[in-house]
Order: sequence, then structure tokens, then C-alpha cells
Amino acid sequence: MDRLWTSHAPADYACPFCELLAGGELSAGNLCATTDLIYRTASVAVIMACDGFGPHGGHAMVIPVAHHEALYDLPDDVAAQIMFETRRIALAMKHAWNPEGTSTRQHNEPAGNQHVWHYHQHVFPRFSGDNLYGHLRHRVSVAERAQKAAQLRAALGAANLWGEDPTRFSY
Repeated sequence: MDRLWTSHAPADYACPFCELLAGGELSAGNLCATTDLIYRTASVAVIMACDGFGPHGGHAMVIPVAHHEALYDLPDDVAAQIMFETRRIALAMKHAWNPEGTSTRQHNEPAGNQHVWHYHQHVFPRFSGDNLYGHLRHRVSVAERAQKAAQLRAALGAANLWGEDPTRFSY
């Protein structure tokens, strides 16, 4: 079967998510901060998004640890793990922030509104009247993202949230 898509990343692309997960110094222009990492497993990581939409200044993204540009090239086991972690972080949001709901979204290719060439699944807390999709993207400060990440980590470790030790998951 012929490949139905091509990479849209420039030849000299420095992936901001790969840099973050590598743990070293981030290149100029990388908007990620080391405090954005909420947690990671062997295959999947959950990070705070640098940009916000709507009035709530923070949402998470679930990303594969290995570089995969789009949904199309995710291995099946990684895709399943991403969905598992998407559910897990949505439950942590419910515990930490008490939103009235959650939303997820994911984009592929320029026409699909993808602008970081590393697969990422957005997970948003939702509140009545938040008009999430009617707001322009805005930068969320590193300090606010660090605070939100700490709140989510605390929720992940909360007693009875998972019924057992949340660190039991490994891939």
C-alpha cells in the first residue's frame, strides 16, 4: 500500500517535545519548560501545553515518547497507551480542578491545524460558558503551567483516585 501522507516537518526541525523529553537544555525558541512534564512512562508522556484557549489557563497534552509526527504513523500499542493516558489525565483534571466536563482534540497535517510536528492529544478541562473554541490561542506563563502540573501530579497520587498505586502502570 502506498503511503498516503508525507512529513511536513522542515529538514532542520528541532522537535520541542523531543527536546523536553531528552531532559537537557532547550533550544532557543522552544516554548516548553522542564516543569511542563507532568509524568512519563516508557512510551507515553503527559505535559502541560504552552498555550491556552479560553479562560482556564492550562490544559494537558499526551504525547508518545518516541517521535511520531502524526496519528497515521503511531504504532498500535502506542496509540492504545495514549488513549489510556488521555483517560487517566482527564480523571486527574476532574479530581484537581472539578471541571464540568473535558474535551480532547488532535490535529494532523497543516490543513488539520497541526503546528508541532510531533503527535499530541490535547485534553482540556471544560466549564459552562467557557467558549473554548471561540477564543484565540494565548501563551500561559511557565509559573502557571508549573502550578497546574503540580496540581495534576497531586491528583494522580491521590488516595482512591485509581483504587491502587497509580505508578503501577508501565509500558
